[in-house]
Amino acid sequence: YQRRVHGMLCVQLQGAKLFKFAGPAKRLAQGILCTCMTDNGDVLVGSGSGEVALLQKGDLKKIKTVNLQGMITSVAAHGDHYFVGTSKANVYYLNAKTFKEELRQTCHYERINDVAFPIGYSELFATCSNHDIRIWNARTSQELLRIQVQNLECNCVCFAPDGRSIVSGWSDGKIRAFGPQTGKLLYVVNDAHKTQGMKRVSGNLSGVTALAVSHDNSRLVSGGADSQVRVWKLGRESHTMEASMKEHKATVNDISLRQGDQQCVTASDDGSCIVWDLGRFMRSNIMYAQTYFRAVAYFADESQILTTGSDRKITYWDSYECSAIRELEGAKAGEINTLSISPTGETFVSGGVDKILKLWDYDEGAVHAIGLGHSGNITKARFAPDGATIVSVGDEGGIFIWKVS
Repeated sequence: YQRRVHGMLCVQLQGAKLFKFAGPAKRLAQGILCTCMTDNGDVLVGSGSGEVALLQKGDLKKIKTVNLQGMITSVAAHGDHYFVGTSKANVYYLNAKTFKEELRQTCHYERINDVAFPIGYSELFATCSNHDIRIWNARTSQELLRIQVQNLECNCVCFAPDGRSIVSGWSDGKIRAFGPQTGKLLYVVNDAHKTQGMKRVSGNLSGVTALAVSHDNSRLVSGGADSQVRVWKLGRESHTMEASMKEHKATVNDISLRQGDQQCVTASDDGSCIVWDLGRFMRSNIMYAQTYFRAVAYFADESQILTTGSDRKITYWDSYECSAIRELEGAKAGEINTLSISPTGETFVSGGVDKILKLWDYDEGAVHAIGLGHSGNITKARFAPDGATIVSVGDEGGIFIWKVS
């Protein structure tokens, strides 16, 4: 059998190479992309429209069909069942008798922008990408919940400390909160950040780009591509802006809150990290460097701040004076996009454009282990609250769970 644009050809190979017949009579939309033969000689085909068809071996007539999500990129027959892969990163199981589909495995199929764990709970985590947020079981790697908002990109996601909501920032400048079990929309903060009328210095995200919820669940701090840092008061029925702080000149990429919720530090593409007083809504201190700051994090006892960015440097700062203490060469090539410090503070993890996840000893400043597997840039990495695993995500749509030994 030979695959062609909209159907199959059957050619005799023994003796004269003669055309025998073609099929199916009704062509498959967007062409046949993959084929395989079943044990009894029938032909299983997948099309660009998402249709999977079983064709009869004698004349290539359709016996059974089913439509799946995404273009069919691979099919395989194994006894009395089939496996089908699609361009939407789905793997389906098909029963050969009933041709009933069952989703066996799935993942994001576009860039993943963020990953987050609930406070103090390591059994599940959330990721966000174009159009959706997904909740995953960290032990089985199974998808537990999918929250979709069509035609919008989710830039950042975090769990409220009380576990009652998943808070997310979107490319339309809105903040949306969803129920973690049902995915029901709980509230929306409209026009949280501007999407038009500002100068974009770098990056490919728009709207809300960074989020952090206070430990008492009363306030929300957001940063955007409009360079502003805003503080929101979260009430039962209303969500009002308390302050808008405008000292950054470019996209705000990361926010880290102190335990007492009286201060936070923000990292921006303008080459500054600003420590904010959340009582007076004023700048408390500032750190400068010749870089686009991509990530910032407080050390476990909050005596130091760790930063990284486009200059490939990982810098330790004194959190009170905001003076540089130490600088490490974080990568040989390509900017570093993410940092995460372990719960004990003994180690931290970094990753970026070089596609290498690195586990560092915090005090020694030395790499203890590396993780290879991403085929795209690493966009985010997070330690689980128990410190036993690390989850990293990339712009190829991959999610990797690493065991820390």
